[in-house]
Amino acid sequence: MRDVQRIAIVDPSDTTREALRNVLLGMESIWLEAECARYEFFQEVISQSIPDVAVVSLDSDQNKAIQLIGQMTTDLPEVPILAISARGDGQAILQALRSGAREFLTVPIVLEDLLKALQRLHRGRPSADRSNGVAASTKTESLVIAVLGSRGGVGCTSVAVNLGASLAQDPRHNVALIDLDLALGDADVALDLMADYTLADVALNIDRLDQQFLRRSLSKHESGLSLLPHPVQMEDASLIREDHLQRVINLLRASYSHLILDLSKSFSPTDVTGLRMADLILLVAQLDLTSLRNVVRTMATLGNEESLANKVQIVLNRVGSESDISLKKAEETVGKSIYWQIPNEPRPLAESRNHGVPLVTFAPRCKVQQSIAGLAEAVCGKQLQSAQKEKSSRWGLFARR
Repeated sequence: MRDVQRIAIVDPSDTTREALRNVLLGMESIWLEAECARYEFFQEVISQSIPDVAVVSLDSDQNKAIQLIGQMTTDLPEVPILAISARGDGQAILQALRSGAREFLTVPIVLEDLLKALQRLHRGRPSADRSNGVAASTKTESLVIAVLGSRGGVGCTSVAVNLGASLAQDPRHNVALIDLDLALGDADVALDLMADYTLADVALNIDRLDQQFLRRSLSKHESGLSLLPHPVQMEDASLIREDHLQRVINLLRASYSHLILDLSKSFSPTDVTGLRMADLILLVAQLDLTSLRNVVRTMATLGNEESLANKVQIVLNRVGSESDISLKKAEETVGKSIYWQIPNEPRPLAESRNHGVPLVTFAPRCKVQQSIAGLAEAVCGKQLQSAQKEKSSRWGLFARR
């Protein structure tokens, strides 16, 4: 579970204060530490607990609110201030920021804008709690990983599911997977999950979507991995638009430490949205001519957007077949170093899939799972000791260069 931000708010208006309270209470990553109806008492209230963020509404009395922001900036500089107002004119914004507010949002609050503002305030906050001199706990930023296949049948979904299940074994991680192969996805089959809700249900309720509703829409597997599956009916895929997916990803980033996107092979608008919002793109391929040719084509397409090309890492799946093209030839063909190699061990993978159980549970000691566990460590920026030991082995588990 991700760390929670403690928020305190001051707004003399019962109506707008209640509306803001309802938005905050609908966010899984937020704890409403305190709320106050008087500007005069707010500084005393927050000095008792030192929240992560103070939200100050300007509308009841702008002069008093601006004066409060200035006083808090002087007396409690460790508490970042978010000013809000229905009057989004330049003068109000300028006064609030000059007085010491670090962010400004207009009312009514848009949830995605609030999440982004809180993330910016968190990143800009000092690492030590000045009230007691103790270093504050480190909060993990969400990592979005898009898994893209170079062609059908290369094991894209197997990599996505087993990578997600491996990441979920760390108690510090909270991992979710979205199946974006909207017509023919099968992540739910790989996990043997009968989901109550799908992406189509989320799209149909997009106007009232908040973090609590979204989290209830995901199905939790016993491995710890949560899944938001593709629509049950193929025709329902048309219900899901790019802006729907963008909002879903933004909300899930606030609740999950890792978010995996299992993409289709069609480069649909939702696939492209997933690629653009990802922090890391794992392009899954095999050591055969068709797959490697498609890697070249995919890299050329992604190269049209520099921000996409820079995020791509190539993962070779099912390495070890006698008919494989050599690793050296593969790297020459694609013009890029191979990030990771997963060995060819079909039996445990096929059996785990048929049983609907991820490898980390079904066959945790098999070579494929050991490699994927190393990949999970690698994408988190860690260096797995077992992977280091295997560096010179024929599987090349730690193949980054």
